[in-house]
Amino acid sequence: MDIEQLRSEFPILATEVNGHPLTYFDNGATNQKPQSVIDALSGYYKGYNSNVHRGAHALADKATQAFEHTRELLKEFVNAPKTEQIIFTKGTTEGINLVANTYGRANLQAGDEVIVSTMEHHSNIVPWQIVAQEKGATVRNIPISDEGEIIFEEFEKMLSDKVKIVSIVHASNALGTVNPVERIIEKAHEIGAVVLIDGAQSAAHLPIDVQALNCDFFVTSAHKMFGPTGMGFLYGKEDILNDMPPFMGGGEMIKEVSFDGTTFNTLPYKFEAGTPNIADTVAYAKAIEFINRYGKENIAAREKELLDYATKKLIEEVPTAKIIGTSSNKVSVLSFIIENIHNYDIGMMLDARGIAVRTGHHCTQPLMARYGLEGTVRASFSVYNTFEEIDNFIEALKRIVKMFG
Repeated sequence: MDIEQLRSEFPILATEVNGHPLTYFDNGATNQKPQSVIDALSGYYKGYNSNVHRGAHALADKATQAFEHTRELLKEFVNAPKTEQIIFTKGTTEGINLVANTYGRANLQAGDEVIVSTMEHHSNIVPWQIVAQEKGATVRNIPISDEGEIIFEEFEKMLSDKVKIVSIVHASNALGTVNPVERIIEKAHEIGAVVLIDGAQSAAHLPIDVQALNCDFFVTSAHKMFGPTGMGFLYGKEDILNDMPPFMGGGEMIKEVSFDGTTFNTLPYKFEAGTPNIADTVAYAKAIEFINRYGKENIAAREKELLDYATKKLIEEVPTAKIIGTSSNKVSVLSFIIENIHNYDIGMMLDARGIAVRTGHHCTQPLMARYGLEGTVRASFSVYNTFEEIDNFIEALKRIVKMFG
């Protein structure tokens, strides 16, 4: 890939922060957007702003076609059998809440169990806790090793006919660990449980084939794959989605409404009540096209080179740093602490040099408790980052360590 050409597609990378060129290493929280996504967003409002599906005029037709084109692209992106199985959401969090509040409420009973892992984001813990408390069910967590990997043997011991749902992160936002989701799905299905995969950190980095995985649900967010915020999707198996009750009531999700009763629309509209996030859905298509144009394999290879380079430099040149999450199978996340320096102080001092990282617990407080930490510094890399940026980052860390020396 021509990295300079690729970088030129992201206008924000040409900006300065505190008098320094922006070095953006907070891609695990959200990554930056190419000009094509920005143009598509404004192009919708400038050229064909209209509601979708029900209008009998040219603007509505154009908006509907652009809106549904994104659904088609996502079907191909994750190899879903049908476009109807792609449900638009506000993102990963809403996707998990949708499943918890529909499938979970309809199927969990007293004494049942939901399994998650110790490394889950809060959005894949709290919705299950809310429903489990209501139903008298229990949420249990798979322990992890010091390296930040699921202890698979412990997971197998947890499996029984009480387990109805396994909801697991594909790649950890705080550690970078890629979980063995294929094996997890296979084992969960053996005891009749359904499986949800949180793909927030995997969709832009790893090959996703929902049919090969055989997952029952897959959720992710657009803004972590070069798309707009407030946008994402849920994939579900058709028979399960058809049996689930609606998530919200309103326009579009109905067939007929009377005061004697209401019948619900077919998939995917049954779960898409009200006027959708049309502009961001349209722009999402350009993010998918960006990934397809450069190739996910090429993007992943570039990000692995960046991660390997940064990891080696940190170990060799900042000896007081300790990496948290040392699995050999990771996405491009480098999470660490530095002896006797608070993670927030490190983040603030890096920001003074134009370097953006994330600090704190990363919405994974149970995981931080596992390691006895308040939080970490997290540098997360994307395809547009450079080795020179990593060199500057390491030099800045060395200065910080010297200041506290």
